Amino acid sequence: MSFPTERTAVLTGAASARGIGRATADRLAGDGWSIAILDIDGTAAEEAAADIAQRHGVRTVGVAADVSDEASVDAALTTVEGSVPPIVALVNLAGISSPTAFMQETKEAWDRVFAVNMTGTFLVTQRVLHGMIERGLGRVVSISSISAQRGGGTYSKVAYSASKAGIIGFTRALAREMGEHGITVNAVAPGPVDTDIMGGTLTEERKEDMSRDILVGRVGTVEDIAALICFLVGPDAGYITAATYDINGGLQVS
Repeated sequence: MSFPTERTAVLTGAASARGIGRATADRLAGDGWSIAILDIDGTAAEEAAADIAQRHGVRTVGVAADVSDEASVDAALTTVEGSVPPIVALVNLAGISSPTAFMQETKEAWDRVFAVNMTGTFLVTQRVLHGMIERGLGRVVSISSISAQRGGGTYSKVAYSASKAGIIGFTRALAREMGEHGITVNAVAPGPVDTDIMGGTLTEERKEDMSRDILVGRVGTVEDIAALICFLVGPDAGYITAATYDINGGLQVS
């Protein structure tokens, strides 16, 4: 099925000005996509959507949503569906880190990491898929992490790594079910990127330290990751599904 001219990309956790989601939303808007930003910070989501609309001249909507709460997800996406063109792409970016060592981790904190990173991905994806299946077209991209492949070693530890490993299995299994509906499902596993999920803005000293084992000699940028995501949700990626794309400068060679 050819891509419709009027189409929307939904991005969760994309309100932060320094985040991968915001960079991806900007790039997609530049390509003519309408944009829906879902974020726990509703005001920030609205401001981000308004800024993108003003700069790119596309239709946008920003909505408050707690991705770990089914009712919140349903309400947010009902608003989106009534405000912008049909949803063709979903990018699951909402996530929280966990730098706590395993023996100090609490069940409450563990559950919160999985509620946002894993259950949130499930809830938003399932809700969006109804429309994609009906239309016979869709792209789903979820953010995993090099931490899932290496067992941490960057910033976050066991809880985060385990939840992001779940994203890889989720992606592969869901792709099997969605292929017959014209929907592709893929994951992106970034290495170290200069965003706030790394514990705040990276100092030059910290960047240098993190770059020692990266083959290209630097940490990633949000634009690096956004470029890959935008390709995977675009019309040229229709034969790519169930894949996990490493984008880590060679830190992890699979």
